Amino acid sequence: MSRFIFVVGGVMSSVGKGAASASIGKLLQSKGYKVTAIKIDPYINVDAGTMNPVEHGEVFVTEDGDETDQDLGNYERFLDVNILSDNYMTTGRVYQTVIGRERNLEYGGRCVEVVPHVPEEVIRRIKRVEKKGKADFIIIEIGGTVGEYQNVLFLEAVRMMRSQYPDKVLVVMVSYLPIPSKVGEMKTKPTQTAVRSLNAVGIQPDILLGRSERPLDTPRKRKLSIFCNVSQEDVISAPDVDSIYEIPLLFQKEKLGERILQKFGLRDKKKDLAEWKKLVFKFKKLNKSNRAVKIGIVGKYFSTGKFVLSDSYISVIEAVKHASWFHGKKPELFWLNSEEYEKDAQKLKELKELDGIIIPGGFGSRGVEGKIKAVEYARKNRIPYLGLCYGMHMAVIEFARHVCKLRNANTAEINPSTKNPVIHIMPDQAEKIKDKRYGGTMRLGAYPCFLAPGSISREAYDKRQIFERHRHRYEFNNDYRGLFQKKGLVLAGTSPDNKLVEIVELSKKDHPFFVGVQFHPEFKSRPLRPHPLFREFIKAAIKKKK
Repeated sequence: MSRFIFVVGGVMSSVGKGAASASIGKLLQSKGYKVTAIKIDPYINVDAGTMNPVEHGEVFVTEDGDETDQDLGNYERFLDVNILSDNYMTTGRVYQTVIGRERNLEYGGRCVEVVPHVPEEVIRRIKRVEKKGKADFIIIEIGGTVGEYQNVLFLEAVRMMRSQYPDKVLVVMVSYLPIPSKVGEMKTKPTQTAVRSLNAVGIQPDILLGRSERPLDTPRKRKLSIFCNVSQEDVISAPDVDSIYEIPLLFQKEKLGERILQKFGLRDKKKDLAEWKKLVFKFKKLNKSNRAVKIGIVGKYFSTGKFVLSDSYISVIEAVKHASWFHGKKPELFWLNSEEYEKDAQKLKELKELDGIIIPGGFGSRGVEGKIKAVEYARKNRIPYLGLCYGMHMAVIEFARHVCKLRNANTAEINPSTKNPVIHIMPDQAEKIKDKRYGGTMRLGAYPCFLAPGSISREAYDKRQIFERHRHRYEFNNDYRGLFQKKGLVLAGTSPDNKLVEIVELSKKDHPFFVGVQFHPEFKSRPLRPHPLFREFIKAAIKKKK
């Protein structure tokens, strides 16, 4: 039977439960155990696909086509395994199943109640992951914080599982310890209150992860031990770090892995974080150097009020880091708002200082013309360019307007009545939009793609067929294939039946690196295995810098 480690949050959200969960998994994996992870989100949405990235952060797409929370990306990057749709649940998804079963008389005519039937469905889903994955450990992160009304049913499931399997369930609380600037002392009281909120629903945490600006000292650990009813050895310091990839090593130093194994009566099978340590040592050394590569990300999901929300593109950011470290460079990212280029074309000159430009995925008309101007600047000034999904669409429109002289070329997503819809809606998607079926209906998940011999992409992947993850409704319009190829656009990747254009490029004689892909390669990049396209993009950026 698997062991279950529930990770809950205290005091406030966004303290790093996802990174902590992934790091605990990495530690246990390094000790020779098979690990998987589950994310539970307490919102009514059935999945993350219909939420604004500024509000929620990136939508991470799984190999089997589920639109999930960005934390699943952390799990995949740390554990280097694919996390599938069974490993993701929301309040909406759970309720939908319970109501569906009631309608089908699967409860045998009983009165269906919030408790116990909803927590039982949560447990059933967890057990399904156990049965399918046969992992030694299942890390289960519960979104939000204890004390929130939305979390009660999931915490009830934890309580019920702990009662049923007392020696198989562990609860870890990740809680924040503030250091008020005018006080100058780390305060434990908010965490004490959070633990009592957890106690109030019948759960005692086994381990406390103390998040703070600085490491926890002995007096703070002692106080938390006394007032939160945990051993002092189980109060783990989790200070701020420059990179989340340092967290497993911090936890290892605090002997977190050993404490977890002891509580389950297990032993180390092996100890191997050697490659991870090398990676951390490498990027920490690079961070102190001046060996930087400057990458601009041109988008629009950056700001929420006066704050920059980089979580909207977290997988793109991580993929750039992985590739940069691979080449021995420190990535310097510049957030460029495409709407500014629409207001003032002179601002485009700032792109000349960059070594590479990325336009990531997105939807809607806001900032589109600014993105197209940025693509034109990158093409004409031979700046390495990587377009991801919407970024490919922008590249196709720019090429159509300025090389093929189709002045009014556009995507039908923005201008349905354009005379030259070089990007148009996929036929099956048109029916879904007509019927107002939006949630979970895009082309989602991994699809095969054949790569053209001699193309940049073929050289990067070094194979003929690849599988990449998609999330889109619109595609390259095949009516324009002949014209584009005649004018020099390389159709470097297509679906096996040759009906869908998946990759467009400019040849190396025309541009050092100009690639647009219909899919999202960033989802498959790993710290120790950078994605081939990002790796070659950064290589071209470094060459441009020289």
